[in-house]
Amino acid sequence: MAIPPKSVGAVIPTEDGLASRFWIKFRRESVLSLYSPFVVCLASGSLEIDTFRHCIAQDVHFLKAFAQAYELAEDCADDDDAKLAISKLRKGVLEALKLHNSFVQEWGLDFVKECPVNSATLKYTEFVLATASGKVEGLKAPGKLDTPFEKTKIAAYTLGAMTPCMRLYAFLGKELEAVLDPNEHDHPYKKWIGNYSSEGFQATTLQTEDLLDKLSVSLTGEELNIIEKLYHQAMKLEIEFFYAQTLTQPTVIPLTKEHDPARNRLMIFSDFDLTCTVVDSSAILAEIAIVTAPKSDQNQPEGQITRMSSSELRNTWGELSQQYTEEYEQCIESMLPSDKEEFNYETLHTALEKLSDFEKRANSRVIESGVLKGLNFEDIKRAGERLILQDGCTNFLQKIVKDENLNANVHLLSYCWCGDLIRAAFSSARGLDVVNIHANELSFQESVSTGEIIMEVQSPIDKIEAFNKIIQGCSDDKRNLTVYIGDSVGDLLCLLKADIGIVIGSSSSLRTVGDHYGVSFVPLFPGLVKKQKEYGADGSCCIWKGQSGILYTASGWDDIHALFFGH
Repeated sequence: MAIPPKSVGAVIPTEDGLASRFWIKFRRESVLSLYSPFVVCLASGSLEIDTFRHCIAQDVHFLKAFAQAYELAEDCADDDDAKLAISKLRKGVLEALKLHNSFVQEWGLDFVKECPVNSATLKYTEFVLATASGKVEGLKAPGKLDTPFEKTKIAAYTLGAMTPCMRLYAFLGKELEAVLDPNEHDHPYKKWIGNYSSEGFQATTLQTEDLLDKLSVSLTGEELNIIEKLYHQAMKLEIEFFYAQTLTQPTVIPLTKEHDPARNRLMIFSDFDLTCTVVDSSAILAEIAIVTAPKSDQNQPEGQITRMSSSELRNTWGELSQQYTEEYEQCIESMLPSDKEEFNYETLHTALEKLSDFEKRANSRVIESGVLKGLNFEDIKRAGERLILQDGCTNFLQKIVKDENLNANVHLLSYCWCGDLIRAAFSSARGLDVVNIHANELSFQESVSTGEIIMEVQSPIDKIEAFNKIIQGCSDDKRNLTVYIGDSVGDLLCLLKADIGIVIGSSSSLRTVGDHYGVSFVPLFPGLVKKQKEYGADGSCCIWKGQSGILYTASGWDDIHALFFGH
């Protein structure tokens, strides 16, 4: 939708305001919109003008619907201040409609009047107008509303259906403005981006959100749930709108769009701890050990593996953790060159051998301490099944393994001491039992751990060796596209070796080591915009290459989902 040309005063909503909470809750929808091929191409300046024209031609339909919805909402509001605020918003839309003709002429959109409304636009405008007319589940028909307060609900519901559009476009405006090259004066959509990133539009959006907050103050929990559903539905309709835009040009995303399993092989690698999980698996194993350990005054049955008491275990774990943290920081510091270097994969590989030696010594201390003795296999399995994974991780991996057209290979490379914990987390209940697990294993005797660890993957060098072995084991009849997702220094070699390395989280040690060895960390969305600019007109060039020294940073699994699949 086009922007009202003037702001009516910026009001910053409180952090716990309704609109702010909903925007945060439905972040996934904003990410999917941002990563749509249309928005990426528009940001890069490579979007074909006809595609842009057809999108903008829908603008007048949005504006008319919003003006009408504001009029209905104003009639329902029983507060003079609310009526005035809605009236100003409506006048802004009407003024934008008057200016729309000049904008149309500038872009050569003479056909706009003949351009019919498309299905995605129609869905949103009908949704907004139906809400503003009181056609909301659980609400009486407009003519049967007994009191002014009941009519006020319709005003709140209407703002609930319209606010997401405003906030999404304000968000997109700022995100796209951030990737504009200040020296690029001929970007064809710079003015469009400037409209939505402007202080005027940002301020109007904040005012709309503030109005929604005020209209919702006296509503019941059930009524607030209705607004939440309306807000979410509006966000989903916006996604539909962006993905409904027809693009004839080649695009870098979604990655799976042009994937041909007959010619290409998609190989996805991921770390486990703090990449897939919220808590490190060593902490989970420690908790199992401490909780199930005997008390200091409790006699242990003969014939069973002798265990430390729970208090001894807690103290020993604490000492091991503190020693690990201190020595890890010292090891990282000792690896860093005195001056930052240009990227060289082999130089970094050599430096990380020092970290590999440290990890092996730390694991030896764990085994010698006996803290992993006596863990019951069923306890570990239950902990794995209840393990909380990062938001979006399960959905992404499920979509990958269930899509038969992809025929993708998924491998987890993990330092985790217990592969059974990972297998339980990725069990058939989550539909991820086909994921290949490469990790260490606890040694068991009659379903009770002996305290020994069968070491398979305990260092950065082990990880890259496993990565290379998997790749080498593939047949030569297909071209591999490798993607590695990780969060720590231990993942660095694999991240850089993969065609696409994606960093999740904010590990300071990873950044420190990477920076000193010439690794570039590029936020994923700006990186895709740059790739889109470089994409050949025929789409045949190979744009993803390993060992380039470039890693992409993602704020979460939703970004990765959008990269692979779009919406």
